Amino acid sequence: MNIKVKFFSKENCPLCDDGLNVIKSLQREIPFEIEVFDIYKDDKLLELYQIMIPVVTVNEEVISYGILEEDKIKKQIIENCQENNS
Repeated sequence: MNIKVKFFSKENCPLCDDGLNVIKSLQREIPFEIEVFDIYKDDKLLELYQIMIPVVTVNEEVISYGILEEDKIKKQIIENCQENNS
């Protein structure tokens, strides 16, 4: 099973751009799938994450938001990879 990382953001959000760069940097180290969502294209997502973006989930669990914690995200991805391989 592939690790799915979801990234929730919006257009014209410098913090979101920085966060996506963090995620893409991690993807160069660890293979995983990234799905990017614009919260303004889905009312449910807008309601959930409006004041939190950017938001990163790993296998549907919120791992980090706002100023993203790269180490925390990396640790969670690695843990999920190990669980899937055992």
